[in-house]
Amino acid sequence: MMQGERNPKIDPYFNKLKKWKEEFELLREIVLDCGLTEDFKWMHPCYTFEDKNIVLIHGFKDYCALLFHKGALLKDPHGILVQQTENVQAARQIRFTNVQAIDEMQLILKAYIDEAIAVEKAGLQVNYKKNTEYIIPEELQNKFVEIPDLKTAFEALTPGRQRAYILHFSSPKQSKTRESRVEKYIAHILDGKGLDDK
Repeated sequence: MMQGERNPKIDPYFNKLKKWKEEFELLREIVLDCGLTEDFKWMHPCYTFEDKNIVLIHGFKDYCALLFHKGALLKDPHGILVQQTENVQAARQIRFTNVQAIDEMQLILKAYIDEAIAVEKAGLQVNYKKNTEYIIPEELQNKFVEIPDLKTAFEALTPGRQRAYILHFSSPKQSKTRESRVEKYIAHILDGKGLDDK
């Protein structure tokens, strides 16, 4: 496989790093060794194969990680892939807390990246849960009855926006809190906006 090329536009990002600097540099080398194209998406170094997202490098307070966009489809023989939260359906991370761990795992990481590329080449897709598999909270259903336009507007939203609202409205334990969340976003939904849209 051809060596991937460093994208000079991304060098300033790596140069400015204070935390995880060594770790990111080594992850960058490993990923580029697998022949991927270096890009910058979602404010992180992202690596693609024929314009398909394969993996990105990102850092958190307690760890840095390689995030595989279709990690749910990888075999994971070493049991190292982590699902970030229960609502993440496709992506999986391999987490690190120091450069030595990355160095020791270079061959394993390359094998996972190669498999992720093979998944893309084969055109495999993650079977996402349909929004119908999510339970619409009673508080939102009540508002649909009260304001029929709200139901129409909600159903016109993209599946991702619907899911974000359902998860946001469902998470509080108390009905009163769920109700106030629904109230807060009625105008947003009627305007066709997602949870985080301004």
